[in-house]
Amino acid sequence: MATVGRIVLGLRLRDLRERAGCSFEEAARALSVNAATVRRMEKAEVGLKPLFVEKLLETYGVERREIDSFLALVEESRRPGWWHRFRDVLPDWFGLYVSLEGAANVIRGYEPHCVPGLLQTEDYARELLRTGFPNASEEELDRRVALRMERQALLVRNDAPRLWVVMDETVLRRPVGGPEVMRKQIDRLAEVLAAPNVSLQVLPFEAGPHPGMFGPFQLFRFDIPELPDIVYTEGLTGAVYVDERPDTAAYLEVLDRMGAQAASVRHTEEFLGAIRKEF
Repeated sequence: MATVGRIVLGLRLRDLRERAGCSFEEAARALSVNAATVRRMEKAEVGLKPLFVEKLLETYGVERREIDSFLALVEESRRPGWWHRFRDVLPDWFGLYVSLEGAANVIRGYEPHCVPGLLQTEDYARELLRTGFPNASEEELDRRVALRMERQALLVRNDAPRLWVVMDETVLRRPVGGPEVMRKQIDRLAEVLAAPNVSLQVLPFEAGPHPGMFGPFQLFRFDIPELPDIVYTEGLTGAVYVDERPDTAAYLEVLDRMGAQAASVRHTEEFLGAIRKEF
């Protein structure tokens, strides 16, 4: 299960290799492995073995003191995150998402189907998860709900990220769990509008077509120089993480255009109040 720490270390390994003018093949020969293994280390697709890392850094001409500091970071990256105790209900491909979510200083996203997980009430989350996992036991559902609720703690941390969500009107029109569940969920959304680090905009039907109609996605931005913006998109059985600058820039442009097209934060508050009355 990749973590932000492992991604950052992989990027640093790549940078050190390139600075040393060392090819994948040359680095691989130092480890007696194939070039694909070095590539996978740099992309955080495999765990970082301290002995391999130490040999690579020596090959790249890194000083001993810096090697020791790097190895300490490798050991730290190998420690499981808080979400590891939910590994029984957390797919590997979503573990990285939770790690990115916890490390980001800005989270932006578009949601056309349901309230984002960070803003869901417990009852709303349970109904969604019950639908998504129809064969799950009540105990398993409890675990999945608990994971989702614990993720929300990041919004009230001292270093809480900025969350900016554009949400389609469909999200509020689709009943989940009945009127009482929907009223409480809308109340929750109205409450978070007052939070200084949360911006929520509803994209009404009357706004017409918009550039995000291909599906939901999230963009993570970090206060870590080595880490680029990362975009997450999800399918039925897995996820795609995009970090190439031209691609993430395209998603960022779509978010900006939808933000301009959606209702303002003030009008969103009025919109929520009107829809609540319908429930």
